[in-house]
Amino acid sequence: MHHIFKQGSNSNKPTLLLLHGTGGTESDLIPLAKEIDDAASILGIRGNVLEQGMPRFFRRLYDGKFDEEDLMFRTKELSAFIDRMAQTYSFNRENAVAIGYSNGANIAGNLLFHYGSVLKGAILFHPMVPRRGIQIPDLQNMPIFIGAGTNDPICPPEEANELEEILLQANADVYVHWEDDGHQISHGEIKAAKTWYKNNF
Repeated sequence: MHHIFKQGSNSNKPTLLLLHGTGGTESDLIPLAKEIDDAASILGIRGNVLEQGMPRFFRRLYDGKFDEEDLMFRTKELSAFIDRMAQTYSFNRENAVAIGYSNGANIAGNLLFHYGSVLKGAILFHPMVPRRGIQIPDLQNMPIFIGAGTNDPICPPEEANELEEILLQANADVYVHWEDDGHQISHGEIKAAKTWYKNNF
């Protein structure tokens, strides 16, 4: 997978796994990650799927409807890739926090749904529920931030609310921040995520 790794100045900090939205690249979320923690190492990853020439992390059948078979394959692929990168770049595999936006937040959510401890925590900007009707691992006290927009036409409020409920039932420590915006990441969300991150990591 195309990626970029930047070594942080403090090896005790989490490694931030950056997962872009549709049409993004491995570099898109680097400025945001540095805003949240400029001392952390960064692993930016580009999705392996193309939709009309735009990189994604998994296929969808149409807007709002995921190709679940491909989602499962790509989630397993991503988990294995992160394992390899931890060896390649010598970062602590058990100290990784995902920062995902939209499509990237959805595959980060599916990592939590199926691999649980693969992450130490997650910042999910404008996620949807990746899968329904499945048993997910115990996420005991795992800190998870969800950034959502009350006017988001792609990830409507019902999705964020349902995802919060699912994660709470799995014993995660979930914080949801709402903005009166659409699907873009707002300055208010970034500020809230930075405060949340400092309180948890």
